[in-house]
Amino acid sequence: MIRVGFSHIDYNVADLERALRFYEPVMAFLGFAKESRQSDWVLFGNGRMKLCLVRCEKRFAGAGFHRKNPGLNHIAFQAERASDVDEVAKFLKERKIPLLYNSPAHFDTERETYAVFFEDPFRLKLEVVYSPDYL
Repeated sequence: MIRVGFSHIDYNVADLERALRFYEPVMAFLGFAKESRQSDWVLFGNGRMKLCLVRCEKRFAGAGFHRKNPGLNHIAFQAERASDVDEVAKFLKERKIPLLYNSPAHFDTERETYAVFFEDPFRLKLEVVYSPDYL
Protein backbone atom coordinates (compact mmCIF):
# COMPACT_ATOMS: atom_id res chain seq x y z
CA MET A 1 0.00 0.00 0.00
CA ILE A 2 1.21 3.50 -0.79
CA ARG A 3 0.42 6.69 1.09
CA VAL A 4 -0.49 9.93 -0.67
CA GLY A 5 -1.66 13.43 0.18
CA PHE A 6 -3.51 16.00 -1.85
CA SER A 7 -1.33 17.56 -4.51
CA HIS A 8 -3.75 20.20 -5.74
CA ILE A 9 -7.37 21.07 -6.24
CA ASP A 10 -8.54 22.65 -9.48
CA TYR A 11 -11.61 24.78 -8.90
CA ASN A 12 -13.50 25.99 -11.98
CA VAL A 13 -14.98 29.45 -11.55
CA ALA A 14 -17.31 31.40 -13.82
CA ASP A 15 -15.51 34.72 -13.22
CA LEU A 16 -11.78 34.48 -12.54
CA GLU A 17 -11.32 38.17 -11.67
CA ARG A 18 -14.17 38.07 -9.16
CA ALA A 19 -12.69 34.91 -7.67
CA LEU A 20 -9.29 36.56 -7.35
CA ARG A 21 -10.70 39.59 -5.51
CA PHE A 22 -11.96 37.15 -2.89
CA TYR A 23 -9.22 34.49 -2.89
CA GLU A 24 -6.04 36.61 -3.08
CA PRO A 25 -6.39 38.11 0.43
CA VAL A 26 -7.90 34.94 1.92
CA MET A 27 -5.19 32.65 0.54
CA ALA A 28 -2.43 35.07 1.57
CA PHE A 29 -3.83 35.15 5.12
CA LEU A 30 -3.89 31.32 5.15
CA GLY A 31 -0.20 31.21 4.19
CA PHE A 32 -0.56 30.53 0.46
CA ALA A 33 1.49 32.38 -2.14
CA LYS A 34 0.49 33.01 -5.72
CA GLU A 35 2.85 30.67 -7.57
CA SER A 36 1.70 31.18 -11.14
CA ARG A 37 -0.78 33.19 -13.16
CA GLN A 38 -1.87 32.46 -16.68
CA SER A 39 -4.72 34.00 -18.65
CA ASP A 40 -7.18 31.30 -17.58
CA TRP A 41 -5.89 30.13 -14.20
CA VAL A 42 -4.07 31.13 -11.02
CA LEU A 43 -2.18 28.73 -8.77
CA PHE A 44 -1.79 29.27 -5.02
CA GLY A 45 0.47 27.04 -2.90
CA ASN A 46 1.76 26.74 0.65
CA GLY A 47 4.43 24.04 0.30
CA ARG A 48 2.00 21.27 1.25
CA MET A 49 -0.91 21.73 -1.13
CA LYS A 50 -2.08 23.89 -4.00
CA LEU A 51 -5.37 25.45 -5.06
CA CYS A 52 -5.78 26.38 -8.70
CA LEU A 53 -8.61 28.71 -9.73
CA VAL A 54 -9.52 27.98 -13.33
CA ARG A 55 -11.74 30.11 -15.56
CA CYS A 56 -14.35 27.70 -16.89
CA GLU A 57 -15.40 27.75 -20.52
CA LYS A 58 -18.12 30.31 -21.25
CA ARG A 59 -20.55 27.63 -22.35
CA PHE A 60 -20.44 26.17 -18.80
CA ALA A 61 -20.37 29.44 -16.83
CA GLY A 62 -24.15 29.79 -16.61
CA ALA A 63 -24.70 26.39 -15.01
CA GLY A 64 -23.87 27.76 -11.58
CA PHE A 65 -22.70 25.89 -8.51
CA HIS A 66 -24.49 24.58 -5.49
CA ARG A 67 -22.76 22.49 -2.84
CA LYS A 68 -25.91 20.42 -2.27
CA ASN A 69 -25.72 19.02 -5.82
CA PRO A 70 -23.65 15.92 -6.49
CA GLY A 71 -19.99 16.83 -6.48
CA LEU A 72 -17.83 18.96 -4.23
CA ASN A 73 -19.40 20.11 -0.96
CA HIS A 74 -16.58 22.14 0.57
CA ILE A 75 -12.84 22.59 0.97
CA ALA A 76 -11.35 22.39 4.47
CA PHE A 77 -7.98 23.84 5.42
CA GLN A 78 -6.23 22.34 8.47
CA ALA A 79 -5.12 24.90 11.06
CA GLU A 80 -2.15 24.23 13.34
CA ARG A 81 -3.80 25.70 16.44
CA ALA A 82 -7.34 26.46 17.61
CA SER A 83 -6.31 30.09 17.99
CA ASP A 84 -5.59 30.16 14.24
CA VAL A 85 -9.28 29.47 13.62
CA ASP A 86 -10.16 32.51 15.74
CA GLU A 87 -7.69 34.64 13.77
CA VAL A 88 -9.28 33.54 10.49
CA ALA A 89 -12.75 34.36 11.85
CA LYS A 90 -11.53 37.83 12.84
CA PHE A 91 -9.97 38.34 9.39
CA LEU A 92 -13.22 37.32 7.66
CA LYS A 93 -15.39 39.55 9.87
CA GLU A 94 -13.12 42.53 9.18
CA ARG A 95 -13.77 41.96 5.47
CA LYS A 96 -17.51 41.52 6.04
CA ILE A 97 -17.40 37.91 4.84
CA PRO A 98 -20.34 36.19 6.57
CA LEU A 99 -19.56 33.24 8.84
CA LEU A 100 -21.79 30.17 8.64
CA TYR A 101 -23.31 28.00 11.41
CA ASN A 102 -22.49 30.43 14.25
CA SER A 103 -18.85 29.58 13.76
CA PRO A 104 -16.21 29.42 14.95
CA ALA A 105 -17.36 26.55 17.11
CA HIS A 106 -16.82 22.89 17.96
CA PHE A 107 -18.70 20.68 15.48
CA ASP A 108 -17.74 17.08 16.26
CA THR A 109 -18.71 15.30 19.47
CA GLU A 110 -16.37 12.34 18.86
CA ARG A 111 -13.07 14.17 18.35
CA GLU A 112 -11.55 17.55 18.97
CA THR A 113 -12.50 19.96 16.20
CA TYR A 114 -12.86 23.70 16.11
CA ALA A 115 -13.81 25.34 12.83
CA VAL A 116 -14.98 28.42 11.02
CA PHE A 117 -17.11 28.10 7.90
CA PHE A 118 -17.76 30.68 5.16
CA GLU A 119 -18.58 30.85 1.44
CA ASP A 120 -16.76 32.19 -1.57
CA PRO A 121 -18.57 34.46 -4.08
CA PHE A 122 -19.87 31.40 -5.96
CA ARG A 123 -21.24 29.75 -2.79
CA LEU A 124 -18.51 27.12 -2.40
CA LYS A 125 -18.27 26.46 1.33
CA LEU A 126 -14.80 26.85 2.83
CA GLU A 127 -13.67 25.69 6.26
CA VAL A 128 -10.63 26.36 8.40
CA VAL A 129 -10.47 23.68 11.05
CA TYR A 130 -8.25 22.72 13.95
CA SER A 131 -8.61 18.97 14.33
CA PRO A 132 -5.42 17.32 15.62
CA ASP A 133 -7.00 13.85 15.55
CA TYR A 134 -7.94 14.26 11.90
CA LEU A 135 -4.40 14.17 10.51
